[in-house]
Amino acid sequence: MSQGSRSDRVADQLRGELAVLLSREVRDPGIGFVTLTRVHVSPDLQAARVYYTSLGDEAGRRNTARALERALPFLRRQVGSRLRLRRVPTLAFVYDESIAGQDRIEQLLSEMHKPERDE
Repeated sequence: MSQGSRSDRVADQLRGELAVLLSREVRDPGIGFVTLTRVHVSPDLQAARVYYTSLGDEAGRRNTARALERALPFLRRQVGSRLRLRRVPTLAFVYDESIAGQDRIEQLLSEMHKPERDE
């Protein structure tokens, strides 16, 4: 029974550990409410892109991005000590625009069906 590729398994482990670290260990108030949506690890396990969403407006998103950048060295050290990997991947946080796109599509669809409901 196959368990998926190694990069997928490492991505799942990274997402879980980072979520725990962000919720319990990182004390930066700029991070706020962050949800890790997915992690993409390169096939050679050297780089990981961590996709996230956060509550708030554009200014809040910028503050969250800066706070996550400040926390990167701490997070990488903690991940290195918690996961059994030969080399810890370099982390890069990327705001997940797909969630906002899904919300926009949902809004457009509900507006399209609104005249049907009013009749």
